Amino acid sequence: MRATTIHGTRDIRFTEAPDPTIGRDTDAIVRVVAGCICGSDLWPYRGENPIKVGATIGHECIGEVVEIGDAVRDVAVGDFVVVPFDHCDNTCAHCQVGMHSACVNLGVTTSGQSEFTLVNQADGSLVKVPGTPDASLYPALLALSDVMPTGWHAAVSARVKPGDTVVVVGDGAVGLCGVLAARELGAERIIAMSRHADRQAIATAFGATEIVAVRGKEAADAVAEATDGVGADAVLECVGTDQSMKTALRVARPGATVGFVGVPHGVQIPVNSMFGRNVGLAGGMAPVRAYLPDLLHRVLAGAIDPGRVFDLALPLEQVAEGYAAMDERRAIKVMLTP
Repeated sequence: MRATTIHGTRDIRFTEAPDPTIGRDTDAIVRVVAGCICGSDLWPYRGENPIKVGATIGHECIGEVVEIGDAVRDVAVGDFVVVPFDHCDNTCAHCQVGMHSACVNLGVTTSGQSEFTLVNQADGSLVKVPGTPDASLYPALLALSDVMPTGWHAAVSARVKPGDTVVVVGDGAVGLCGVLAARELGAERIIAMSRHADRQAIATAFGATEIVAVRGKEAADAVAEATDGVGADAVLECVGTDQSMKTALRVARPGATVGFVGVPHGVQIPVNSMFGRNVGLAGGMAPVRAYLPDLLHRVLAGAIDPGRVFDLALPLEQVAEGYAAMDERRAIKVMLTP
């Protein structure tokens, strides 16, 4: 198959790679109809994470099932599916309490920016889309493979409830989906932290009531002023840096919870400050499968359109340009189609 592979810092190639094969009877192979580049893909791209030279990359995709293992019963060849980036059996003790991202049979999509991808736990992971969706729906469906459930997980972990004042730290695709999630969960005020006009526009369309366009202490001061010194009832941390985490903890009111979903890089948690203010921290890798049925229903009903985070679409063979565009902040999120 043709696939996206990574070979070093800022070295993305579109080349030939071995086709995925059924290795276990619970596997399925999906023909990728649309994939995309995630903000977390930029960590290895920028040299911040170790890489295996020549490895395929990409963990977000939707597509058509083309082959299944002997034990697969709930999906069939020809089904159109959303592929959660973290595969699960949906039956283990952790899955049963909603922690699908800690499944005892956890797997991860590794070739979502390719022509085909392998799903390790087909029955537990794949969520079927009724019929054959129109291509105009692909962006919204694709967002359900990671960024929308991840933003939702941030909001759920932060315990967003009706009437809350919520602050969202991070204006990437996950942060923007966090704004949308906070709106859907009933937040009354949603303060989005963003310094980029294009991202501010999407945040506003998704439900942000206010924008804070500064960082660090200035951002915390702006939230304090906007909330009469009280702070936010819930905070969504959607970046993963030490600065973003410290900002999130600063703007949280006493007793609030910070929902964090940004992959941590160099983060140091100020436990003593949290202790004194009774500020909690919850979150982590999103259990995508837990949220998928509800989010798919919302998309198909027209209640949400998370696909608006895609502001650049490219053919798969131009994937290297997609990475450069996101790295240089010329694009929020890039959709790729074969």
